[in-house]
Amino acid sequence: MKIVFATGNAGKMKEIRMILADLNAEVLSMKEAGIDIDVVEDGVTFEENAIIKAKAVHACIPDAIVLADDSGLEVDYLDKQPGVYSARYMGEDTPYEIKNAAIIRKLVHAKEEERTARFVSVIAAALPDGRVLTTEGTIEGTIAHQAAGEGGFGYDPIFYVPEFRATTAELTAEQKNAVSHRGKALRAMKRKLAVYFEELEG
Repeated sequence: MKIVFATGNAGKMKEIRMILADLNAEVLSMKEAGIDIDVVEDGVTFEENAIIKAKAVHACIPDAIVLADDSGLEVDYLDKQPGVYSARYMGEDTPYEIKNAAIIRKLVHAKEEERTARFVSVIAAALPDGRVLTTEGTIEGTIAHQAAGEGGFGYDPIFYVPEFRATTAELTAEQKNAVSHRGKALRAMKRKLAVYFEELEG
């Protein structure tokens, strides 16, 4: 069975392969599966966008399981922005160093208890039988006063996790996968897919 993950993000694929490694399936990115389509994610929730993406890619490769995620950063002080617009915040081609610096600037007058934030990830799986499964994962933290760490990607350098006293960009891959929003959502999806595989084997 092939599992195609609707992303071209190399950092994301590394995380995904680590977590799904023990599923008896070949895990491919869209590019590796030869799919090159632009999907308009016009949903207003993470779940809607993940389902839109999974269904669109699944239409190109109906005999595979297609996974798609929509994830983002919710900053409470900014009314949960950037939220579903995390990737497009300040423009899709704007480097994350600039986006991260802008968020830190906007919180310059925020009290410590007002700096709360979370990463949210929803994963949708479009199955060959037409069903769509979804799972969600979150990680709570705060917005750091300055960016730190070389690991991870996106908003990781400004997302501080109190239990590790570090940003998600400072965590090892193993630490991050254990607590990250995408890691939690992926492990929940892995459990659902394991049940699906058992049904297939009958």
